[in-house]
Amino acid sequence: MQTRKKSPFLVLSVALLLSGTVVAEEPSSTLAPGQWTPEQARQWYAAQPWLVGCNFLPSTAVNDVEMWQSATFDVATIERELGWARELGFNTVRVFLNYVVWEADAEGLKRTFSQFLDVAARQHIAIMPVLLDDCNFAGREAKAGPQPVPVPGVHNSQWVSSPPLKMVTERNAWPQLRKYVQEMITTFGQDRRVVAWDLYNEPGNSGMGQRSLPLVEAAFAWAREANPIQPLTVGVWADFGDAMSQRMFALSDVISFHGYDPPNGIDTKIKLCAEWGRPVLCTEWLRRQTGNDFESLLPIFERHGVGCYNWGLVAGRTQTYFPWGSPKDAPEPRQWQHDIFRRDGTPFSESEVRFVKSFFGRPPRPTSDGARDR
Repeated sequence: MQTRKKSPFLVLSVALLLSGTVVAEEPSSTLAPGQWTPEQARQWYAAQPWLVGCNFLPSTAVNDVEMWQSATFDVATIERELGWARELGFNTVRVFLNYVVWEADAEGLKRTFSQFLDVAARQHIAIMPVLLDDCNFAGREAKAGPQPVPVPGVHNSQWVSSPPLKMVTERNAWPQLRKYVQEMITTFGQDRRVVAWDLYNEPGNSGMGQRSLPLVEAAFAWAREANPIQPLTVGVWADFGDAMSQRMFALSDVISFHGYDPPNGIDTKIKLCAEWGRPVLCTEWLRRQTGNDFESLLPIFERHGVGCYNWGLVAGRTQTYFPWGSPKDAPEPRQWQHDIFRRDGTPFSESEVRFVKSFFGRPPRPTSDGARDR
């Protein structure tokens, strides 16, 4: 969900990759308490279909606060739009929860999320929830209640973090964050409609940098105390070789990353992720203007056996079809950055949707490196 291009990889990482050097699997003695072994993670992944889907908010929600609050939870739109996802061939979606909704009405959040799981299950769609998130494009503190309207023409103009950014480094606020993480995972951590937990989206974004790492580490520990049946992950999104990214790799049961690069950059990132000896998921992608599109990337993900979640389904109040940095009152771009459908269900690109449906409608192609059955 970046608003800037990713930092380049460390020269050493690329040199190792090009030389054919592969990092050995971590020995079990280096695992965090409760962490899955690489073999457990591979066994879990082998039991899944090829996980293909999108990051999802209904088109009527301006952010994840508006999505989950009882007063604005729009089940009719969710059911209709998840139906369009299933028609494409998607079998999973990644969704962002927000701490401030839980803080204001914990039972209400659990109720709307449970209702969402019911709707998704009817479409045979598994859910990856995201609990924490440093992205704060609105530039204001997240608060429950009515949300501001989108700024016309601006990409994701009212997105707020989870929790408010000041809580990330305020240790005296962490008991509440721990309660939030553990209550959600205790409630849904045995629910097979949840496929995995993405604990923290883009830690370090919004100027937080390395200051977010202690909360990343704490979130893993809190989640494992709740003993979910699903794997845990935090997606690497910036410099894959820095200390925070390496720590996120090391703590994750399954490896995940964000990739808005051109196709050759995605291929390189996948190979770097695969060095950890664990299943790999790309939990954000799709930036058409760089060639990061369905026609180019789905074959790459299939070849490597990588699960994938593009950004966006329906062009709505988040306005993520506009490019990063779009100015106020910008006209609709000729080439959408994210999203697939307009709000009436017509596709941005008829040929693109035909390709996706055809791609998922054909028998899977056997590969030597673990592509999933569909």
